[in-house]
Amino acid sequence: MRGAGVTLDWSAGPSHGLQGVLQVPGDKSISHRAIMLAALAEGESRIEGFLEGEDTRATARIFGQLGVRIDTPNPQTRIVHGVGLHGLKPNPEPLDCGNAGTGMRLLAGLLGAQAFDSLLVGDESLSKRPMARVIRLLERMGARIEARDGEFAPLRIRGGQRLHGQAIDTAVASAQVKSALIFAALYAEGETVITEPRPTRDYTEAMLKAAGWPIEYGPGRVAVRGGGRLSAQTFRIPGDPSSAAFPLVAALLVPGSDVTVTDVGVNPRRTGLFQALCLMGADLRFENERLQNGEPVADICARSSRLHGIDLPDALVPDMIDECPIFFIAAALAEGRTRATGLAELRVKESDRLGGMARGLRAMGAAVTESADAVEITGGPLQAADIDSLGDHRLAMSFAVAAQCAQGVTRIRDCANVATSFPGFIALAHAAGMRLDPA
Repeated sequence: MRGAGVTLDWSAGPSHGLQGVLQVPGDKSISHRAIMLAALAEGESRIEGFLEGEDTRATARIFGQLGVRIDTPNPQTRIVHGVGLHGLKPNPEPLDCGNAGTGMRLLAGLLGAQAFDSLLVGDESLSKRPMARVIRLLERMGARIEARDGEFAPLRIRGGQRLHGQAIDTAVASAQVKSALIFAALYAEGETVITEPRPTRDYTEAMLKAAGWPIEYGPGRVAVRGGGRLSAQTFRIPGDPSSAAFPLVAALLVPGSDVTVTDVGVNPRRTGLFQALCLMGADLRFENERLQNGEPVADICARSSRLHGIDLPDALVPDMIDECPIFFIAAALAEGRTRATGLAELRVKESDRLGGMARGLRAMGAAVTESADAVEITGGPLQAADIDSLGDHRLAMSFAVAAQCAQGVTRIRDCANVATSFPGFIALAHAAGMRLDPA
């Protein structure tokens, strides 16, 4: 974790014949939103399958600071005693989001409508991530938010503002930006209509509807009226498809592998990676498909496959933006050339993921060409290397998968932040037969 005095490096080497039936931690996006909606609901909500990661725990701690009682009867379970839409209490202390961009952006929308001031802070990585695109749109609704250099955390949010419904075109395909506006719209006078250039994940909309809020939505558009009430409910959180991607792609790439990950959320806005892998020739199957709290869930089975390069359809990019790093690993080990465009969003994630992945893959011997928002990767054999993960959990886990197919032992540096989204990743890797250990 850069700047936090914590370092953790990994050592990874080639593996053979990965096997197993695995379960990954709960969906991070849903875990954040479940805490927020349960806190604003009237009555007691139960959250099962909560992700015990540093990001989601940070969001829960913040609501504790704001006067919401949250009990933990056992791991992955939270009992949230909701205070209603207007029951949050002021806290003069900084509200620390840690590394959670989702937490900070959604909280900016929610806190911008409160009667009291708030200060949102984050770690070194989060403090470098751009917030201006969220701030400017919230200010159009009447919020007042001050940021360092007008763009970066800490965010000082001025309370007591009257928010007004607006017709807003986000201009960027980002579920975090959209969801921040939706949380602000819960408090705004009149109706807020949000349109996106391309559809993004709709967890916030679906969860609000399930809680009884008057909301209408479809691909790329959502209409929210202020002044409703949220009902307490039980949230059953499925496995995170972003986390499932790592063992599944490893199984596709390592010869003789057959791996199943159970209880994975397969919301259509989260399956872009799996669609892309199928276009590359992956042997992927969805089994035991069912609905859980209105969300589609399935067991996903992956067998070692001979992948080939593709031109990634632009329409898939928003639905796999978090999975692009592991997709690049698949492309580097596929036959032929893979091209992808529309990747500018990767430059402003926990790290510059496009640049970081390109540098790491080149170090492992891959042929990679990148531009501001595009990449071209020609597949071929990989070799061990010393990789800097840039403190980014998805880069660290992606290169851990690449190392399973590389010659020699790869060292992956700065991996502590994997705990933000996938606690127990090394244990799960061992269960499947991957060679991965602290260095």
